[in-house]
Amino acid sequence: MQSQIIIPQPLQPGDLLRVIAPSGALRELTTFERGVEIWRSRGYRVEIIPEIDDRWGYLAGNDENRRHHLASAWQDPECRGILCARGGFGSTRILENWNWEDVGQGGQGGQSASFSSYTSHTPHTPKWIIGFSDITALLWSLYKIGISGVHAPLLTTIADEPEWSIQRLFDWVEGRFVNALKGCGWGGGVANGILLPANLTVATHLMCTPIQPNLDGVILAFEDVTEAPYRIDRMLTQWRMSGALSKVRGIALGSFTKCEPPAGVFSFSVEEVLRDRLGDLGIPVVSDLPFGHEAPNAALPVGVEVTLDADQGILEIVN
Repeated sequence: MQSQIIIPQPLQPGDLLRVIAPSGALRELTTFERGVEIWRSRGYRVEIIPEIDDRWGYLAGNDENRRHHLASAWQDPECRGILCARGGFGSTRILENWNWEDVGQGGQGGQSASFSSYTSHTPHTPKWIIGFSDITALLWSLYKIGISGVHAPLLTTIADEPEWSIQRLFDWVEGRFVNALKGCGWGGGVANGILLPANLTVATHLMCTPIQPNLDGVILAFEDVTEAPYRIDRMLTQWRMSGALSKVRGIALGSFTKCEPPAGVFSFSVEEVLRDRLGDLGIPVVSDLPFGHEAPNAALPVGVEVTLDADQGILEIVN
């Protein structure tokens, strides 16, 4: 378990936020512009990199350029937060040989830093990184050095969120209380642990890499999109067989959007797969929580202590 976590200083209107595209190429220009306007309407200065619509295959520019944009935003002392344009795939590519400590001092890469080395040398206050889906890799990478980000709507998805979900995100990053989330409890009691939200597919592909954090004492929060039930089964079976779930204290499940089996093909449902692969672990599990690719996508801070009540179906941040 991460013994210490830095939550960036609360944002306030007037702060500068930098928009980058660390993953897939930007396609949803209308929803992207609506998302930018939501942040600007709250009084934030939102700076969009000129290369926001770059394309290199399915990526938002080549690895060197996307790595540079992330490093530049992180190094900018005026920038208070980094807003990710969209998910897709690509953030893991720019994290290869990435070093937050080196970047914090003006470099571009190297091996992963420890929490102690980061906090003893960084020249400026850590800033928010906000996003989900493929941004899981950035969030987990930051968590490994003791910095909290937010698993929350991207600029291409936030405009489709209900008002309460948008307000929840602003409440958290501006330093206010956020309410507990209600889902479907599977029974099995109550657990306290450190919240580690993720897209299941991305998290599975981070296993056995330098980005995978210590999972002792954590409460995993998984969601996914467009993965057939057999692929969800395959990923969760890998988690089981690897032993990665052995010290996890609980599992919170959000939406699994468009994960239905193909029409006319015999299959388990995704709900049946989740029950089969997670229901016998002997830890609290809560499903149907309001986060994931299908709105609402309630903001989940990374690395904070939470209570997961599988009898009442509640996930709550410990204040």
